[in-house]
Amino acid sequence: MSDEPVLHVKGRVLVGPDDVRDELWVVDGRVSYDRPAAARDIRTVEGWALPGLVDAHCHVGLGPEGPVDVDEAEKQALTDRDAGTLLIRDAGSPSDTRWTDDRDDLPNIIRAGRHIARTRRYIRNFAHEIEPDELVAYVAREARRGDGWVKLVGDWIDRGLGDLSPCWPREAVEAAIAEAHLLGARVTAHCFAESSLRDLVEAGIDCIEHATGLTDDLIPLFASRGVAIVPTLVNIATFPSMAAGGETKFPTWSAHMRRLHERRYDTVRNAYDAGIPVYVGTDAGGSLAHGLVAAEVAELVTAGIPPVEALAATTWQAREWLGRPGLTEGAPADLVLYERDPRTDVRVLGAPSRVVLNGRVVG
Repeated sequence: MSDEPVLHVKGRVLVGPDDVRDELWVVDGRVSYDRPAAARDIRTVEGWALPGLVDAHCHVGLGPEGPVDVDEAEKQALTDRDAGTLLIRDAGSPSDTRWTDDRDDLPNIIRAGRHIARTRRYIRNFAHEIEPDELVAYVAREARRGDGWVKLVGDWIDRGLGDLSPCWPREAVEAAIAEAHLLGARVTAHCFAESSLRDLVEAGIDCIEHATGLTDDLIPLFASRGVAIVPTLVNIATFPSMAAGGETKFPTWSAHMRRLHERRYDTVRNAYDAGIPVYVGTDAGGSLAHGLVAAEVAELVTAGIPPVEALAATTWQAREWLGRPGLTEGAPADLVLYERDPRTDVRVLGAPSRVVLNGRVVG
């Protein structure tokens, strides 16, 4: 045992939705459910404890104009940490954030490399912008750079068409997804529209971001293939303002964005009811603020997902999906404490009383 104080977490420890324990101990940064016999210096914290929250769609190192400097990226990561987000799936960033791996006071990041988009079909300075014959090579490159994920831009506005349309032909995504899987990486894609989804799912994609175009005829396909969605409802809330900004130049696109926004809650609820895995992601970075994980969980509840299931989508189930432990024996002690039971009111997530990362109280 090291000279670090032993942390005693006392109250109600939510190891799972129905696995509730009275206490845990943090010894050498790890979870233990046995009181250490030799403990002398003990610090006690109390409350309702959850595994560190997961933001499964977040962009550390990304700002409105593209990559940001290290100081700004650090602020982003600290904002997420202080909101209780201790595990991030970074769904595309042009910045190299590997330096955060050496910081035990910052959230753990699972990286998807840099976005891969079609030429002039995404936000400037965010992505590799390429043509379909380059897709396999770029997917292989980002699969090797990332942490088991690759991020495609599946659709975006086609200025000639004046509306959303798929970015890639079917044969290109089939070959690219097969290459990623061969290299041990999963693939996800930004998708707003309906028309991009079938080809991506039938090509073997693992996850869809936003998924606002998920219609009743596509739901059985997603469910049968086990394709997850990360709805990012706090980002979809910006669709009306986006539509207003493009009304004059792209009226068809603007009307489409409004329709996607209007049915957003029905889309998410229908997906959940069909058994499609739904996970919490905020789309922080770019133009959206960090630290919104509690707001996204509340949005899932508004959409009709039961509170405990919405909570699982940012804790137990999300960590299992990403291959990271929760509050199991011997796991890194990453947890968040609250004054009330978050299973009965998810709004409590917005006010963590303590944040413990790698066994140390950091907030």
